[in-house]
Amino acid sequence: MSATAEALYHRHRFSVDDYERLGQANILGEDDRVELIDGEIVDMPPIGSPHSGAVNRIANRITRAFSETDAILATQNPLRLSDFSEPEPDIALLRPRADFYAKRHPRPEDVLLLIEVAETSLRYDRDKKLPLYARAGIPESWLVDLSGTVLWLYRDPGPEGYASVSQAWDLSALRPLCLNQGVLDLSGLF
Repeated sequence: MSATAEALYHRHRFSVDDYERLGQANILGEDDRVELIDGEIVDMPPIGSPHSGAVNRIANRITRAFSETDAILATQNPLRLSDFSEPEPDIALLRPRADFYAKRHPRPEDVLLLIEVAETSLRYDRDKKLPLYARAGIPESWLVDLSGTVLWLYRDPGPEGYASVSQAWDLSALRPLCLNQGVLDLSGLF
């Protein structure tokens, strides 16, 4: 295709409002495994048993470590990061709100911690979603690499990504920034 012909074809970048209208018009349904990333509707892989088991284990342990007055636990729910991105992180710990985010999806300022579980999506989560979270100012994100049996901690967000990336060595004594002095036990995760 010539440069002139290429100039005639443009990608359409969807806004979050466009994306949500596609859902309201039943063009995209609840069973469609998609999310909006940088204006593109992206297919997500099916959730395998190891992935769902890890999400369940983490969510269960978080409910033991936090109360509703500390944080709201959201699993695989939309998060409006910008006008062009509305991902569905596996786990989000959100600032408490009386309506439990029924009036609007959470925004970056509502997020205390995001956790992505990667069974088949490690590269995508690490290279696309985590930098997106950092640019949005999410203070802390964790990446659970099921294949590599590693939990990565991402902190200190900025426009170029997270400045601090480290491996969690002791899963029985994790210290999320939002838990103050508390400890989260994820032993048995792998």
